[in-house]
Amino acid sequence: MTTVSRRLRVARSLFLLVVAGTATAAAGAPEPRPLPPQPGSTDVDWTMHGGSPYEERFSPLNSIDRNSVSRLGLAWSYMTGSNRGLEATPLVVDGVLFATASWSVVFALDAKTGRELWRHDPQVPGWKAKHVCCDVVNRGVAYSKGRVFSGTLDGRLLSLDAASGEVIWSVQTTDPTQPYSITGAPRLVSNLVVIGNGGAEFGVRGYFSAYHAESGKLVWRFYTVPGSKEGPHEHVELEAAAKTWPANSLWESGLGGTAWDGMAYDPELDLLYVGTGNSSVYDRAKRSPGGGDNLFLASILALRPETGELVWHYQTTPGEHWDYTATQNMILTDLEWEGRTRKVLLQAPKNGFFYVLDRATGELLSAEKYAHASWASHVDLETGRPVERKEADWSTQDRYIAPSPPGAHGWHPMSFHPGTGLVYIPAIESAYLYMANDSFQFRPGLWNTGEDFTRLHETMEDRMAARFLPCGPTRLVAWDPIKGEKAWEVQHQSGVPGGTLATAGDLVFQGSGAGRFSAFDAIGGKLLWSSEIGIDVIAPPIAYQIDGEQFIVVLAGTGGSAGGHATVFDHDNAGRVLAYKLGGKASLPPIEKRPERVVSVPRLEVPPETIARGRQVYAENCFTCHGLGAESSGLYPDLRTASPETHAQWDAIVRGGIRTDKGMASFAGSVSQEDARAVQAYILDRAWHEPDLTERFLDFVADRACIPVSWTTD
Repeated sequence: MTTVSRRLRVARSLFLLVVAGTATAAAGAPEPRPLPPQPGSTDVDWTMHGGSPYEERFSPLNSIDRNSVSRLGLAWSYMTGSNRGLEATPLVVDGVLFATASWSVVFALDAKTGRELWRHDPQVPGWKAKHVCCDVVNRGVAYSKGRVFSGTLDGRLLSLDAASGEVIWSVQTTDPTQPYSITGAPRLVSNLVVIGNGGAEFGVRGYFSAYHAESGKLVWRFYTVPGSKEGPHEHVELEAAAKTWPANSLWESGLGGTAWDGMAYDPELDLLYVGTGNSSVYDRAKRSPGGGDNLFLASILALRPETGELVWHYQTTPGEHWDYTATQNMILTDLEWEGRTRKVLLQAPKNGFFYVLDRATGELLSAEKYAHASWASHVDLETGRPVERKEADWSTQDRYIAPSPPGAHGWHPMSFHPGTGLVYIPAIESAYLYMANDSFQFRPGLWNTGEDFTRLHETMEDRMAARFLPCGPTRLVAWDPIKGEKAWEVQHQSGVPGGTLATAGDLVFQGSGAGRFSAFDAIGGKLLWSSEIGIDVIAPPIAYQIDGEQFIVVLAGTGGSAGGHATVFDHDNAGRVLAYKLGGKASLPPIEKRPERVVSVPRLEVPPETIARGRQVYAENCFTCHGLGAESSGLYPDLRTASPETHAQWDAIVRGGIRTDKGMASFAGSVSQEDARAVQAYILDRAWHEPDLTERFLDFVADRACIPVSWTTD
């Protein structure tokens, strides 16, 4: 009988973490600039996703500071009822906290005590989990005039009564027959609610929409990629975009460019900024034969919010080829730049470069690497274009390329402190083995990236693509946007990053994949306080004040891409809201260890070619949840230790959909009964696999050491 390891570690799974070298902190930090005045009221809310329309994620509250933070304790906690990823930024309005859990559930709490006021479950069908790349998560709500607005995984936009949670109106923002999803938070701009969507990996066409807040009526929609080369085009901007796509592009894939997260708004300039995502089919040789910049993939768009008219755009990754989205959060601020004040937009997208743009014109001011990025040598400031390295083209040859698809910075929000002048980035050091699939064919509604996951599985199983880990695969990076360099960094021994919050108390709060929530000195990076909560934190914290008491609140519960693929945990993942204040005396909710699971079903007596077929079908349909080589993090069931009952119902589960209510959709449309049996044989073969000496050594290395390995020059 084989026991599956339950060690807490960075997993050998979706992406290979490799380091090019050990980064060093820059000496010193900028001199603090004057802070905004402390609000006069004893109550200070957090009413917008990023704290303000500018999305700085900075709190002017300072009663919790470097001197007092050691007295921080738990004030209250709330169990969300979720065991999947929690990514929401809570809002606090007039003493009420609004947040979301997995499966698009919305809840309201008394922000002082944590008492539940109401809860709304939009009843998203379980099969919809099949159409999300990275867990059934939701990043929060918007609030305006007594209404709470939220998006649902199945593409609805809801207006809820803030006092009761009752539905005022509901609109379907996507075609429900297509594999669209919504995981991002809506944004309120004047009387409009703006919402995007996801689904590029499954083959959709990107767009985002503005709805009237009172009625739910569609006001405008902006498509991020053309629907065809010649048109007709829905709006004039697509005529220019179509010129950057060849006629033989893979139009049936939808092309991607989904706007699934980052937005910001400048009320003075009256500009709405929206980040767009990756391509549908990563491999550009298959998606866009003959090349082309492929607008508006991986771009920052500036629009007039009342009309949806494009004012300017900047493309961070022309001809996107690596899942390098520009959907990461954007920060709007003013900087003294070369002797004059510039209104700037700051972004650290997946591709590893930190961008400073003039937010009025889109002019590129700076683009420097904040993490290892081997795909390009630099960004040319004259042309605004990255200079790609020839080694970054994986269309015809397998390549290790940095960053990996999860990026050097994912959705986890960064923050900006106007006093230190620093941006605090939850950064990732990673690389990935991109393998082209010469026999790729587009499959509507299924995972379509153009990669050869079958060969990737074989490589991982042989362990010859060693999981050499950097010292600190995730990092808290304090970035000086004016100097274009790191001021300091903190290395975390975990593959799971958490969003950040900066405060006027000169603190940076961040959770981590080590089951910890911490406060760091915003000027030098020293760890000043930590709460051992036991489960991973990926969500960003917020700060607010009630009756003169400052609270720091964060949602805890791992998930998403990192929680599903970059960790292994052996305990429950019961999601919770944690509220801290000075002198808090509440007890942290307990963590339950999961029962040890064992392999209890023998191998199937099948020929090797059946197992090989099972590996291929698994790679094409199953690994995004259940892990490379069938090694699960714990977020999803580890199929290697499935019970005899599960194996007895195998075809009914895989094809019959009897566990749809748990998020396991039917795959009858893409997996035959014979193929389901082959997958079962493959799973059991992996379950009883005994690692050889090389594998044991690499496991030892991955669990206990960090070995810097340079896979290519910078």
